[in-house]
Formats: sequence, structure tokens, C-alpha cells
Amino acid sequence: MATLVLTTVGTLVGGPIGGAVGALIGNRIDGTVLGGGGRQGPRLGELSVQTSSYGSMIPKMFGRMRVAGTVIWATDLKENMTRGGGGKGQPDARQYSYSASFAVALSARAVRSIGRIWADGTLLRGAAGDWKGVTGFRFHPGGEGQVVDPLIAAVEGIDRAPAYRGIAYVVFEDMALAAYGNRIPSLSFEVEADAGPMTIGAVAAILSGGAIADGSMTQVLGYAASGDSVRGAVETLAAAVPSVLIDPDGGLVLREGREPPVTLPVTALGTAVGLQGGVRQERDRRTAGTAADAVTIAYYEIERDYQAGLQRAGRGGVGRRVTAVELPAVMSATVARDIAERRLATDWAGRHEAVVRLPWRWMGLMPGAAVRLPGAGPVADWRVAGVTIDRMVVEVRLVAQPAERGAMPPPAVPGRAVMQPDRPHGPTTIAIFELPAGVPGIAAGGGVHVAAAGVSPGWRSALLSGGVDGDATLTPIGRTAPAAVIGRVAVAMPVAGSTLFDARTAIEIVLLNDAMALEGRSDAAMLNGANLALVGGELIQFGRAEQIGVARFRLTRLLRGRYGTEAAIGAHGPDERFVLVEPDRLVTMALPATAIGAPATIMASGIGDADPVEAVGPFLGLALQPPAPVHLSATRLVDGTIWFRWTRRSRAGWAWADGVDVPLGEEAERYRLTISRAARTVRTVTVDGPAWLYPPDLQAADGLAGAGALAFAVAQLGTLAASREAGRIFTV
Repeated sequence: MATLVLTTVGTLVGGPIGGAVGALIGNRIDGTVLGGGGRQGPRLGELSVQTSSYGSMIPKMFGRMRVAGTVIWATDLKENMTRGGGGKGQPDARQYSYSASFAVALSARAVRSIGRIWADGTLLRGAAGDWKGVTGFRFHPGGEGQVVDPLIAAVEGIDRAPAYRGIAYVVFEDMALAAYGNRIPSLSFEVEADAGPMTIGAVAAILSGGAIADGSMTQVLGYAASGDSVRGAVETLAAAVPSVLIDPDGGLVLREGREPPVTLPVTALGTAVGLQGGVRQERDRRTAGTAADAVTIAYYEIERDYQAGLQRAGRGGVGRRVTAVELPAVMSATVARDIAERRLATDWAGRHEAVVRLPWRWMGLMPGAAVRLPGAGPVADWRVAGVTIDRMVVEVRLVAQPAERGAMPPPAVPGRAVMQPDRPHGPTTIAIFELPAGVPGIAAGGGVHVAAAGVSPGWRSALLSGGVDGDATLTPIGRTAPAAVIGRVAVAMPVAGSTLFDARTAIEIVLLNDAMALEGRSDAAMLNGANLALVGGELIQFGRAEQIGVARFRLTRLLRGRYGTEAAIGAHGPDERFVLVEPDRLVTMALPATAIGAPATIMASGIGDADPVEAVGPFLGLALQPPAPVHLSATRLVDGTIWFRWTRRSRAGWAWADGVDVPLGEEAERYRLTISRAARTVRTVTVDGPAWLYPPDLQAADGLAGAGALAFAVAQLGTLAASREAGRIFTV
């Protein structure tokens, strides 16, 4: 008679040897059901790297997983160009941006939905379905009736475009790539294939087309089945979670946990085959050094955004031998540790082995069955690891099973992870303003600056367009810079001087959102341009910033009227605009001197904006104007001549480097002097130096005989624009 060898993973056998053997035979065992040949299952790191090569395996998703996917279709990069006017002496500015369209396969079986999406590790789409970047998006769940994506059909032709039926995939259309170095980023997706947790047996049942029944208890929140065969995927689960694949009644069952054992009675043994004393047993106990001192389980941690986690079970000591198990499944830390402890207990119990030879009546004893031996000593429970039938003798190989566990251990700690907050993008807030020439980091030339941010900390960017004087069509000027610090005045700010540090005044600011912050800087840093802010039309600097509430700060140690804005010093009331001036957080729309006096319009459109956001303000050419003169004086000389004097300032620089004078900064030095009395202008002259003599005869001709109050104002006439007038009243 042939020798038949049966094990817990089954072997396809044949031959008419009776019903007891026939119960263990069938086309469901091993190669036919599980797939022959290959034995490689999924690995832990396979889901974290996006691929695009031919032959890449697309896993089957179960439960909820995070997967990188495989790029299965893509177009060339699309180049977009925007142009901005450079103004006089400035080159025509062109900006290029790029986008791409592509498809990514996620699962080789249908899935229910797509949750969060990450691009280069940064959230691209939040849990609520809100987008943090600009892209078109379509989801194809992978049903057998799946239709062709319209973009793929348009590019490839309807007759050549595949529908990818049975493959769950997504399509990105014109995804903006500026935030990712103008390349397609590495993407990962939160995929929900099935509702709720699944047992490992349920996964095996689906993978085997129903040939394997579920007899397991351990639940996983997600699993990605891949490898070179169904057998590899199933055995990866069965190896990590102590379980057996048995065939109790002609159908395979993945069984986990304990079932009532079959007791081998002494009276039923021995006499039929001449064995004295009943069962013939051979026992073996391997040394402790052959078993692991610790077991580690690597898995995907649900509480840390699917990052790889590790749980360990040990028997104390330094752990000379460690069994490392990779389980590419999503679970909690507590479940992972429980698996590790059960695996360790099973490995240590498995050091006890026995071989039992039984009469032919026990041919129905199946691999995987639980048995109890009479007189077994300290080992109570055994499991059948294999059965050999030879010459009507049933030889059963047994492996000891661990003792029943007591109370469950306390919950495991998953560890801490620094995870990106999932905040909605929200609507855009923009501020447009001009800055005088010479502000550190701001390029010379006329134009308006745009600062943008959002009321939500999740705001990222918006598209900008602009124009002047009511242009019917606004010109694209690119995307916004990173979010600026924008707020409003909360408490009225009093008037103060502009020549010294103001140690008495405080200004309270409420910022747009609680992710924004202000911090103090040293006096030296302030003198080098640090902590410059625009309040209304006045530029201030602050040395100290104290947070006094949510997004609320009190600013002290101030410098007022900076860079020639002393005329705007006043009592700034509540709700006046506050913008921290940081050059790398501003976008500039350059404008020529011919546009001075025309209204400038900026329009922003972001992901969270139902309608474009518009801001309009007059273009004054502030950066093209020389600063107003200072230190005005008028002195009557002995002969009655009035000597008007002043000191010029320069838009070419604010530092007094040589102690003599500042650079002119204009093609020629010219001033317009206006003299008036009792609100009546009596004379206007243009001079080429910072002084003018007003002789008695001209005074008489202007009707200014005798002493009295006299007002004069002076403005510097720059190459492109005139400065603001500086004025003073004297009694001469």
C-alpha cells in the first residue's frame, strides 16, 4: 500500500483507500486552492513607495489601508506661462508653472471610497474631502461595469482607452506641481475597501474565492494582499497569527484559537496492532536555545497615520534570539502585542513534540486537530502537525500547544507621532499696499504688493490676477507667496514721535488665525529692518511681542513712521489693517509711473473661495517718490530777506553712512517751494538746492509786508514723481 503523508497545510493525494482518507482528499487542498509554486507573501514596506514600472504588482485591499499605488497612465507635463509688466527700466517678467495629468491604480479588487491623500508626506486632501492643492480628481472604485475615464479617452481615443475593470484607481487632471518642485509628487492614499474590521479568516476566504472558510478570531483593520500566489498571502497571515489550515469535512478552514480536544482513550489503542500498554509514544523536547526569547511584530499603526509600528513580547533577560515577524496589516498596538505574545507562547510550547502510532481506525484524525494524550505529564494540549498512513498504522506527529491564558494584559501604547494637522483650506484674505523705496528686501521699482493668508490655518495659496484703471481683463500674475501674517488693530493706538524708541505706547493686534504668531527682536535687529509692519498707512517696528489671548498680541518698544511714513502717524483705530512685512511672503505687481493715480485691482481665487476675492486701491507710486524733506526752518535776515532751509532725504537709502549726506537717488536735485499766508498761496518757486532766499521786494509784490504768520511747504521733485509736501508755519 502506498504511504500517504498529510500535513496542516495539506497535500493533494489520491487513491481509493476508503472514506476516512477520502475526507482528507479533494481539489480544494494546497495547489488547486492556494496556488502552487510561489510562496512569497506581502512585505511591510511594499505599500509606502509609489511605482510606475511594468510588471508591478497591484495588491488587493481589505479594510482600511494607506497605499502608494502604481502610476498606470500619465501625460507629459503641461507648461503654463504668466506675464507681468516690469515698469520703466524693469524687464518683462514671465513666470512658468507646470501641471500634469495621470492615473494611479490602488487595488486589484473593488474598494468603497478614498479618504485622505498625501503628496510628498503633506496632506493634499483632508478627511472631509477638502483639497489643500489645485487639481482635478476622479475616483473609479473598480467594479466590473466600470466605464472609461473621460480624460484618458480624450487623450488615447475611445477605442484604445482601457476601463481598468476590476482595478480601483484614481485620475488627477491638471494637478499643479509648483509646490512639489514641478514634478509629480510621491502620493499615498487612505483606501477603504470594506466596512469595518475583518478577521484574517475572512481575508483568506475572499482570496480563495470561498474555498477557505473563516474560523479565526483576530481582527485586522486593514490588509494588503500581494505576493506571488494566494498561498503566500494567506500563509503570511497564518504565520504571524498562530493558526492552522485544516480540512474537517472536505472544505478548508483557517482556524485560530482552541476547540474541544479529541482525547485518545487507552482502551481504544494497542490491542489491534499488538501494542502493549496502549499507545506507543515517542517524545522530544528541544533545548531552550532553539526557541526565541522574544518575538517582535512589525505592523501598520492606525493611531499614527499608518506608520510602521513595532510591538515586542519577551520572556525576560537580554533576548539572545529574537523572531521578527512582518505583518503588513493595519491594527492597534494592543492587538499587535497580543499577537506577539501568542506567537511567543506558541513557539515555546512547540519545543515539545511527540509521535504517536495508532490503529487504522484513527485514519480520520486530521492535521490541525486538537488532541489530549493520556498520561501526557505537564503538557495537556497537543495539535496534530502531520499524519502518515503506512501499512495500516497511523503515525501522528504532535506539537504541544501553550496553556490557556489568564487575564488580558493592559492596553499597549502605540507611541507618539508628529502628524500634520488636517485643517480645511478656507477662504482667502488679501491685502494690497505700496511700500516706499528702500525697505529692506523689497526690489526697487513701482508697484503694489499683495499679502495673502486665510482665516483657517490650513490655507495655502491662491491664484492672483491684477490690472489698473478698470482693465476689462485682468492679467495673471501667478500664485500667492506663503501665508503672510495679517491681522487688525484691536485697541486704538495713540500718536507718538518718529525719531526715538517709543517705550510708552502699546498696540494690540488680533491675527487672522491661531497658527500665526509674532515675536520680539533686539534693538540692533530692528535697526537692520526686523519686525517691520504696516498699520494702516504707517510703517512701524516692534521690539517686544506678548501673547495675551488666542491670536492676540500686545506690541511694545516701537519705532514709528518708518521709511518716510511719519505723515501717517496718528491714532490708529480698531479694525485698521495690520500686515507683517516679510519680503518672501509678498507678491509684487509692477506698475509704470504712467499708472500713478489709477486704481489698482487684485483678484485672488483659492481652493476655499466660492467666488474670487477682490481688493482695489489707488496706485500712488509711493516707491517712485523721494521722501519728503525734513528740518524745515525760516529765518528773517537783517535786510528783511527770509531764508528758507530744509534737509533732503533719499529713496536710494535710509542709512546715514558717512555722516555727511545721503545719496541723491534722482537724476537732478529740484524742489517745489510753496509760500502762503492765511490759507492763500502767494508764491510757488522751483529751486535746485535745499534753500531759498525770499527778498523784501518779492515779499512786497506778494503782499507780505510786515511781520506775521507765514506758511511754507516744500516737496522734492524726483525723476519719476514728486515727494509728499512737508510744511511748517513760522512767524517772521
